[in-house]
Amino acid sequence: MNVIPRQKPIFRFAPSPNGPLHLGHALSAILNYDMAREAGGRFLLRIEDIDQARCTPDFEAGIFADLAWLGLTWEEPVRRQSLNFPAYQTALQSLIERDLVYPAFLTRGEVKARVAAGEAGGNPWPRDPDGTPLYPPDDRARSNEERKQLLGSGLKHAWRLDMDKALSEVGGPLQWHENGDGETGDILADPSAWGDVVLSRSDAPSSYHLSVVVDDAAQGITHVVRGLDLFHATSIHRLLQALLGLPQPLYHHHRLILGEDGKKLSKSQGDTGIAEWRRQGSSPMELRRRIGL
Repeated sequence: MNVIPRQKPIFRFAPSPNGPLHLGHALSAILNYDMAREAGGRFLLRIEDIDQARCTPDFEAGIFADLAWLGLTWEEPVRRQSLNFPAYQTALQSLIERDLVYPAFLTRGEVKARVAAGEAGGNPWPRDPDGTPLYPPDDRARSNEERKQLLGSGLKHAWRLDMDKALSEVGGPLQWHENGDGETGDILADPSAWGDVVLSRSDAPSSYHLSVVVDDAAQGITHVVRGLDLFHATSIHRLLQALLGLPQPLYHHHRLILGEDGKKLSKSQGDTGIAEWRRQGSSPMELRRRIGL
């Protein structure tokens, strides 16, 4: 098992500047910072700004202000995904050359129609652990000649991992070591539950799954501390690490902060941000107590 050597531990907090940080982000950032200090390790900050349409300088400045108010310090320079697109393209190209990915041309509307048609007979369409329907097999079944013609026409496309070929390539079961707030110990990965995951889109040079494993390897991350909502996604990350020859960090998936509706906090739902708690007069210590630290 290709685990990162146990040298000086390196932790990271990796927010996206597409909205204000909320209490869930505060929990993750503080846990990473405190665990790094307790282990005599390093704490890094990474800005995950691949989505150039939604990520803004103002939100990024807000991240820095919120973390500084919480009393956290981090090493410079900060890694920004927008400055590392070539690294993701190199990783993707290696998978293309090994015929482990394929161009996917179906639009969202076409995928929705395929799913609806498939379920019309009463058979449920398979879904990933997040509840999203798996990608239809249409593009995977295309011949190389047909793919070349479609690519040559300039038709917009994504690149998707051929899950069956990828699993055959690694040749055996994958696992990761977990010491978080849910299931712990050596966890058996199940990448197949996600189907042919997208690794790159026409409007984004990399997906979260591809960029996060490339970034963690580039920064020498030894401990990944993040929310339980990403627990099952670790199966994809372990597969990509194995395919790309990248080291395997240790994982700690922590509890989530839930809103009054029982759902995890979300930027898109406008849940109260750290900056708003600050404006209301809360102190960093009061916020720590609010999130159970």
